[in-house]
Parts: sequence; structure tokens; C-alpha cells
Amino acid sequence: MTDVKLVNVFTHQGAGGNPCPIVVDASALAPSDMQRIAADYGHESGFVLPATGGDADYTFRFWVPRHEMEMCGHATIGALWTMATLGQLRSHQVRIETRSGPVTGFVDMANAADPYVEITQPVGKVVDLTQAQEDAVLSALRITRSDLLDLPMQNAVTSRVKTLIPMKSVARLNDLQTIMPTTEACCESIGSTGLYPYAVDSESERRFEARQFPKSSGYPEDAATGIAAAALAFGLLKNGLVTPDSTRITILQGRPLGALSEIGVRLGFADEAPVGCLVGGTTQLADPKQH
Repeated sequence: MTDVKLVNVFTHQGAGGNPCPIVVDASALAPSDMQRIAADYGHESGFVLPATGGDADYTFRFWVPRHEMEMCGHATIGALWTMATLGQLRSHQVRIETRSGPVTGFVDMANAADPYVEITQPVGKVVDLTQAQEDAVLSALRITRSDLLDLPMQNAVTSRVKTLIPMKSVARLNDLQTIMPTTEACCESIGSTGLYPYAVDSESERRFEARQFPKSSGYPEDAATGIAAAALAFGLLKNGLVTPDSTRITILQGRPLGALSEIGVRLGFADEAPVGCLVGGTTQLADPKQH
């Protein structure tokens, strides 16, 4: 019988977070088994396997109910946290193979019962949408340009393309409602894996709020999305909403789901040029009733 650990990743003040089933030894599982577990739980799920080469410590695979994903930030963090609390990590710095490329995890064991995990993401690429693409997003979200800040919508990517939509206020952000087939059709037309509307909570404190409407995961919204938060951080940098330094950016997500979550992003620079980022957050064991 497969041992599945259910954790909440990117918790905020001891609550919220994105539920994530983790299998720390998935060697005996076929891809169909992994997809079945994701479908059974109804959440993005992470699976730990032996590395296929000498350049990594582990291979991680990620599934949602409908398909396999190249990369999942919260499942990576959840898997590392679970392995650390079980005493199964070989090192506090871990090299991971994923379908989107190599990822390094850093596990702070200052509190062995509650380690803090950060993972690397490559430098982001941010591209403004065309007018036709913007119109498609406005239609999908049933909003107008007047609901947005005077900033472009953008497709941004570190591991997976997310569409950044600059809402005028946190209240308007959290009033948004979407329809899954409409979201999927919109994302397909603009080359995105999810709509990620965001709003400024406190520019001086580098705190923002966001929501994720995924393209085709099998559910309408995510409580916390580390890969989208990484992409957003580079969008914030390009749009001048954060200064070019490594001070922590806080992204809150999941409020309308009753699961307010907190994602931390630290941008990295070399000679003033961005070179990547670290995405981190806190994790807790989930209540089995969430299954």
C-alpha cells in the first residue's frame, strides 16, 4: 500500500496553504498510479524517485488529476519538508531532476521539527500581451480595462508560463469569478498555463496578493502557486513595483478559498542583472479530513 503524506504548503500564520499529497518513495509506482493518487486527492501531487544520473540527488515527478506537470513549486517544497521531518534527506542542499530542468532545494533545519524550505527558479522572462490577447483575458475574467492598473498584462515564465493581470485593488481581485472551460480556452489561445491576476497590498512592504486560475488541472483555483509567484516577482521587477534587490517579496494567495497562503520570493542578482530567484514557504501536516 502506497504511503501518502498530505501536507499544506505555503501556510500563513499557521493556517491555509495548498494541500499536497506527497509520496517519498514512488519507485514502485507506474505513471497511471501517480495520476490516480492525484485524482483521488484532487490536488497537485509530488512523487520522489531515485535520480537517473549523477548530477542530481533525486528525481521529482508531479501530477494533477488530468495530466503530468513539468514542475510544481509547492509539491517540491512539500516533498523536501516531508523528507526532512522524516529524517530522510541526504543533505540540507539537494539537487533535484524535474521535467522542466534542474532545481536546487535549500532546507533550513534550525528548527528540526519545522524546517524552512526554499527552491531555486531560473531568471524569469516577461513578455507583454498583444491587444488581442489582452481582450481575450478581459473577456475570460468578465472585466474591463478600467479594473486594471495602468500596466500591461504579461506572460511570464520561470518554469511554466503564467499570465500576470494587474488588478486595481485587492478587493476587486478577490471578487473575480471564472468558468473552468473559459479559462482553459483563454489560456490555450495565449500560450499560458494559468491566469494569475494580482494586486498591490503594500508596495513599501513588497507585499502583493494574487489568485491562480489554472488552465487544465481539473479544479478551478489554487490556494498557493510557487511557480506563478516566481514569475510574478520578475513581472513586478520589470514593472517597477519592486526595487532591484534581494529583499523578500511576499505574495498572499487563496483568500477566496478560505485558505490564505503566503509565498516568499527572493530575487538574485549578479552585477545588477537578475539571475534567478528563491521561492520558499512554511509547511504543515494537513488534516486527513481535507482528503
